[in-house]
Amino acid sequence: MFTCPLNDDACLKMLEVRHAPDIYNLIDSNREYLRRWLSFVDSTRHPVDTEVYVRATQNQYILDGSICAGIWHMGEMAGLIGMHSINWSNRATSIGYWLGEKFQGKGLVTLSVRAFLDYIFSELNRHRVELRAGTKNSKSRAVAERLGFTHEGTLRDAEWLYDRFIDLEVYAMLKSNWPG
Repeated sequence: MFTCPLNDDACLKMLEVRHAPDIYNLIDSNREYLRRWLSFVDSTRHPVDTEVYVRATQNQYILDGSICAGIWHMGEMAGLIGMHSINWSNRATSIGYWLGEKFQGKGLVTLSVRAFLDYIFSELNRHRVELRAGTKNSKSRAVAERLGFTHEGTLRDAEWLYDRFIDLEVYAMLKSNWPG
């Protein structure tokens, strides 16, 4: 089971079904905030939707080793970080993350992404990790830039977000460039 301390107050824990109520409550109490950049918020209507999601992440882990972890701060669910499917032939994956509003500004995402990259490059021996963020999502883009990801370009109208398409910025980190 993947568990990773981030500092004295925070850690990552691979999702388990027992975490589903915590995830649902975090989403439910942050709907308006999360909806700005995340397309799944409106389809998360009931706690069972989150349980289905957690089971899907567990199945994905069995299929290809992709991990989805809760970001915990002072014993409270703060958000999620996860790998999207792994491209084994190219030794590549992509990651995504989100936090509840009250957990912003504590460095949790930067710590989480750093720990995830260490794991992906050292334990999974991946070569490339991609991160995509909405062009206007300055906080998410700042994480990629702070950690030294290379900006590779803009995908125009790449994601449908409720009532419009948004552009995505593509960032990548190569194992050879990761100082971890």
